[in-house]
Amino acid sequence: MSKKPDTSSRIADNKKAAFNYFFEERHEAGMVLQGWEVKAVREGKVQLTDGYVVIRDGELFLIGCQINPLKTASTHVNPDAVRTKKLLLHKDEIRRLIGKVEQKGYTLVPINMHWKNGKIKCEIALAKGKAEHDKRDTIKDREGKREVERALKGRNR
Repeated sequence: MSKKPDTSSRIADNKKAAFNYFFEERHEAGMVLQGWEVKAVREGKVQLTDGYVVIRDGELFLIGCQINPLKTASTHVNPDAVRTKKLLLHKDEIRRLIGKVEQKGYTLVPINMHWKNGKIKCEIALAKGKAEHDKRDTIKDREGKREVERALKGRNR
């Protein structure tokens, strides 16, 4: 008997997205995957860093998300690691997202992939790109937090 994953455990995160974008809204979308992809996801062979979401014919597709096939993939299946995956949302949500993406500066970005009740879900965000000075502020804040943690750690010894 195979063990089911936790009801809501993380599979992969897109840390680069938080650095490059401001998130306006978050949505949880289902994914259309093939069998070999689900097996590879269970083994953690997923990379979201280069992924992005496009809209074609009123549907959402995840492009650039890499799911590396296992060595034990079936002989009759020809796995493609960067296959375009369809995302599943309600029509009303998709229409609303399309309207916002057509506004200037908005895009859809995958944030993370996780398990929810035995199904693989992808959290996507309606995002606006950060300017260069915003990225510098993010770096400065991060380095400041590190210095504070180091100082506190040094004082506790």
